[in-house]
Amino acid sequence: MTPERKAKFESVLSHRQPDLTIVLENVFDPHNISAVMRTCDAVGVQDIYILNTRIPRHKKWGTKSSSSAAKWLTVHQFEDLDACVAQLRSRYKRILTTHLSSDAVSLHHIDFTDSIALVFGNEHSGVTDEMRALADGNFIIPQVGIIRSLNISVACAVTLYEAFRQKNEAGFYAQRRMEDEQYHHLMEEWKGWNARAEAQNGEED
Repeated sequence: MTPERKAKFESVLSHRQPDLTIVLENVFDPHNISAVMRTCDAVGVQDIYILNTRIPRHKKWGTKSSSSAAKWLTVHQFEDLDACVAQLRSRYKRILTTHLSSDAVSLHHIDFTDSIALVFGNEHSGVTDEMRALADGNFIIPQVGIIRSLNISVACAVTLYEAFRQKNEAGFYAQRRMEDEQYHHLMEEWKGWNARAEAQNGEED
């Protein structure tokens, strides 16, 4: 591996944000999932949760829209809601769902310097009642158009870049925040990906 490639890995891992994650509940289209993965990588989200309680477990993602982002993330797949929420509770202080309700707060009123898991639901029916019952609250993305909904990958991107803005202004990207054990584990994993890519006559981004 070249020194430049190693430096890139170190830089990316040093900007990962361990207190922010995305949960995709029953998201049907694998291309939507892949697009979300690409945004997660772009803003420094390492862990992403795929929860399928009403649709079959996904076997692959839409690689064209992800630009191979999935291999640079830690993907947790669940088919049991309680097990998924239990793991989220062990790692994040708050769970917020995207849902239009009377008690929903604006995206811009969320404190993203806190530890948060953000749940996005199915393309047609949204977040399930069961998940909302276990969450700490709901949030919405402010809109003024006739159609008050966004594609899930777009909604996730808008949300994550608000989180990026807040975290960046608070200095969260100025120093490595990932614990040493995870940092070194991922570094070795990424080196493996890189070695396999080189063996196939070209590195993958």
